[in-house]
Amino acid sequence: MARVTRPRAAGTRWWRLRRNPLRPRSYLVEGWLLIATWILALLAAVASGVGTAGAVERSVGQLRAARHAAAAVLVKDAVRGTSAVDGGSSRAWATVRWTLADGTTRQGITAVDPGSRAGGTTRVWLDRAGNLVSAPATADEARAQGAALGAAAAVIGGSLVLLAGWGVCARIDRSRLRRWDAEWAVVSPQWRGRTG
Repeated sequence: MARVTRPRAAGTRWWRLRRNPLRPRSYLVEGWLLIATWILALLAAVASGVGTAGAVERSVGQLRAARHAAAAVLVKDAVRGTSAVDGGSSRAWATVRWTLADGTTRQGITAVDPGSRAGGTTRVWLDRAGNLVSAPATADEARAQGAALGAAAAVIGGSLVLLAGWGVCARIDRSRLRRWDAEWAVVSPQWRGRTG
């Protein structure tokens, strides 16, 4: 039994760029535009992804540098949270007191280990003004945040370039169809009444 072979798709994939005296110039422009669009989309995805990941990591690093740990003393016993948000948490809340470098003391409420008693110590995070702040992200968390936001930025950046390229190709296609309609309006009356 003879084997039927199908034509290779690769030969038809680049038809817009092959030489052909009947090919309108708009097909050549559209072909090069598609190639340029894919290349620019790839470059935009890489640039926006790497740039965003680096910016996030730098931002988290600056935030980490602006905060420092300090020892604080519990003023009251820890109270386990009862809200729906804190329901399954392994942390409790307590009033703590800490001393700043200039000798002044401050007091605030922070999350501590459950069962912590008054007089015990815990570690708190302070900003440059000595106010309680949340613990900064670790280096691993910063990398994970950078990777996640970088990937999202890469997808968005590449998609925007592809969308713009698709819009330009759609305009070229509509323009080509309008020209064909105009040419057919001229030629069509010449074909009326003829039978093949």
